[in-house]
Amino acid sequence: MDFAIPNELTNSLSRFKDYINSRIIPNLRSWNRQGAIPRAFFQQMGENGWYGLKFKDGQIQGESTLMEALVAEELAIVSPGVAIAALAHVDLGLMGLYLFGSRDHHQAYGKAATRGSSVMCLGNTENLAGSDVAGISMTAEKADGGWILNGTKAYVTNGFVADLGVITAVSDPQAARNNRLSMYLVNLNQENIRRTKLNKQVWIPSDLTRLKFDTVFVPDGHLLGVRGRGLQQVLEIFTRSRVPIAALTLGGAVGAFNLAVNHMRKRKIFGRPITEFQAKAFEISKFYAEIESARLMIWKACWQMEREKNFRQAASLAKYLAVEVARKVTLWAADIFGAASVVHEHPVHKYPMDTWGSSLGEGTQDVQKLIIFRELMKRWDAGD
Repeated sequence: MDFAIPNELTNSLSRFKDYINSRIIPNLRSWNRQGAIPRAFFQQMGENGWYGLKFKDGQIQGESTLMEALVAEELAIVSPGVAIAALAHVDLGLMGLYLFGSRDHHQAYGKAATRGSSVMCLGNTENLAGSDVAGISMTAEKADGGWILNGTKAYVTNGFVADLGVITAVSDPQAARNNRLSMYLVNLNQENIRRTKLNKQVWIPSDLTRLKFDTVFVPDGHLLGVRGRGLQQVLEIFTRSRVPIAALTLGGAVGAFNLAVNHMRKRKIFGRPITEFQAKAFEISKFYAEIESARLMIWKACWQMEREKNFRQAASLAKYLAVEVARKVTLWAADIFGAASVVHEHPVHKYPMDTWGSSLGEGTQDVQKLIIFRELMKRWDAGD
């Protein structure tokens, strides 16, 4: 098994690191104060081919999953909040269009979305429906030539800036629980959609927005995938997006780890750098080993995804392990900085908070453990 990153990915990643240093880091403080990411960011990501999807020959096509994970990690080292905005666009909204959109959908919306000139989001979670995806209450009532959507999506990343939303709603209320939902591609700039930006303390400067739909008309042609299969479709999106969000989570751990080690090498206590104390040296070694282990699991999940194997368990393992190590490392890093870490503007302050956000996105740790267990039992029963 070859663990070397291919040259073409290495070259692209090098360009991306230069972009972070020249365009993200100098502007990040301003973006954080404003609580907003400029649309130019989404466009620059798309124009440089740093999303995991591209538009070619009239349709959206997949690229390297590993490259997407590498980009997510590098961006999150600097800002998990900026990284989650990119992820929500490509791995939630655009992924829904890619997986379940028709060729007409691809031709109409794919070019702008893959280039970032059109920003996308996914609207699924509601106040009383999070991990229980089938429990959503937003309705889609059949009308002449389309559907009428009514209801509220509670926590939508990119909801304030997005042009297009992949939205789930109850289309068949009398059907079985697993066949009640459908998925729709919705123009979010039309009337009767109210956006309310929420005051959050994680993943700054990305937005988290409540979307309220009041008799919003969606044409028949904007049904994504199959009517009544919305639950299965959104779960497939979440399964795929667990790998990049695992990479994002790991990036936050690496960012906090780097800050802490650099600080420990310079800061003296009792006349000696902190790193010269064996207890702290052992802590550094332990966390470095756990970071490397989680990264290998993420890369294995990427490998499985690119080969169309069953990657459901690998994706959940990657997400679970990344969150576990990030929780420990980011809190440890904050402790290393002492009282300074509680100051909102301090660079290390964001990492424990953003890890909290990562632990919730694409399924909590309990959800990941349930998936890991179920997949394990399937293999056990099959004798694998």
